[in-house]
Amino acid sequence: MQRPELPDHLSVNPTSPHFVAAVFEHDIGIRFNDRERFDVEEYCVSEGWIKVPAGKTLDRKGNPLLLKLKGRVEAFYKSEVN
Repeated sequence: MQRPELPDHLSVNPTSPHFVAAVFEHDIGIRFNDRERFDVEEYCVSEGWIKVPAGKTLDRKGNPLLLKLKGRVEAFYKSEVN
């Protein structure tokens, strides 16, 4: 199956305008400052930031409260093992 190109800005929240369902059909990874992160909710490669949950804290709508971290961001597809 052909993988879609990874967007510059992507969110895991389906209500976000930056959500792309076709990308999530594949296993993707995020490298932030040369370390792989597994808790990224949203990223932007060109602006150099990721958003991660702030512990178990929730906002007033019941969604995780997100912290914005700035640094070098790289999005990639993880290789699929047959």
